[in-house]
Amino acid sequence: MNRSERYSVGALAGIFSLRMFGLFLVLPVMALYAAQMEGATPFMIGLAVGIYGLTQALFQIAFGTLSDRFGRKPLIVLGLLVFAAGSVVAALADSLAGVIIGRALQGSGAIAAVVLALVADLTREQQRVKAMALIGMSIGASFLLALMAGPALDRWIGVSGIFWLTAMLALGCIVVVVWWVPTPRHAAGDPGSRASRDYFREVMVNAHLLRLDVGIFVLHMVLTAVFVVAPFALVETLGLERDSHWQVYVPVLVGSILLMAPLLILGMRRERTFWVFRSAIFIVLVGQCVLFAGADQAISLIAGLVCFFVGFNLLEAMLPSLMTRLSPGYAKGTAIGVYNTFQFAGVFVGGALGGILLGLFDGRGVFAFCVLATLVWLVVALTGRTPQLRNSVTLRLDGDIDFASGSIEHGLGALNGVDEVTVLPKDCVAYLRVDESCFDPEQAHAVPGVLAPD
Repeated sequence: MNRSERYSVGALAGIFSLRMFGLFLVLPVMALYAAQMEGATPFMIGLAVGIYGLTQALFQIAFGTLSDRFGRKPLIVLGLLVFAAGSVVAALADSLAGVIIGRALQGSGAIAAVVLALVADLTREQQRVKAMALIGMSIGASFLLALMAGPALDRWIGVSGIFWLTAMLALGCIVVVVWWVPTPRHAAGDPGSRASRDYFREVMVNAHLLRLDVGIFVLHMVLTAVFVVAPFALVETLGLERDSHWQVYVPVLVGSILLMAPLLILGMRRERTFWVFRSAIFIVLVGQCVLFAGADQAISLIAGLVCFFVGFNLLEAMLPSLMTRLSPGYAKGTAIGVYNTFQFAGVFVGGALGGILLGLFDGRGVFAFCVLATLVWLVVALTGRTPQLRNSVTLRLDGDIDFASGSIEHGLGALNGVDEVTVLPKDCVAYLRVDESCFDPEQAHAVPGVLAPD
């Protein structure tokens, strides 16, 4: 990645990881914490774990679509303010119902689609996997730190203190958005700057995008269902107290990251991307089968978690990249909004249904459901035609040209084989999304203001 891309991705990865860190902090302690509160039932426990996914799902499309019209950064700031408000409500709550309301308000700040769309705006196509992988690794790192710190913070400041901390982290992210994240500029009149129901219909009938939508739904449904059951399994099978669960989570996640890294590197090769993608789903399936067969045995429990997180971390890095590369450039925010709606709907369904199944059939019933859901996803991923991935070209621009006129965007957009143009005036750089079969880089020399193709 070039300097501008590293700067942009680093800032956005920080925003994403800090926000998710706040959510992840309560994940290892929420189920056990909720179980001790008055009126707790398996369903209410699952609801406390996954309710934020419902409101995330309800608002993802709205935030993503509005970001196509009003810009990414204003919507990110708005979402972070709503998230902070929800954290305060949860921190002040003195009942499980109040915590659930606060968690629901947290989810209403649905910025995931907007952040991923902004990453896509600020990076070239061939760097997209790296950019999304870096964000995925930063989220994975925040996941690791949260699973380690969550139980300790629960013992030190309590769950309410954790929610106050998440509010402070959200406000800190606003500072990063305003001062450090570049603002991409699209051509005047570009259809990507206007929200449209036509865009929504287009992304909803795209078979390739729908397969990814189904995939992210299943992945996060299974993740949340696992965390409804896993804390109880660690207590019953390993005899660990709530503040000691990090002793399992940390080595499991570190080991899974080390094991998945070679596959991620292989997946960056265009001809191997979908093979690695389907293999990752299979790895998740194997992990769930191991947990179903032996969650009551220490070795099987740990092995199943490691296997699951190898596949999960790999898919968490690959799915956003595939979505941004396959979605229409003029409706990127809308497409990713739909994608994130499916993602957080999966969080809610996994929490609620996981709680119900836990009450009816114990942990084995939850893992059996996860096996079945992952198997269905694998079948969906193996059907249909494998899509063709696009590439992109970077052009250096003359800093003396008039960027306000929009002539450079229109000139580049008229080139044969160019699908999309994004210009960063501050960095004097233009990114072109191209069809390599009919795009000739030399034709860019004819556009006034272009210095040289990179």
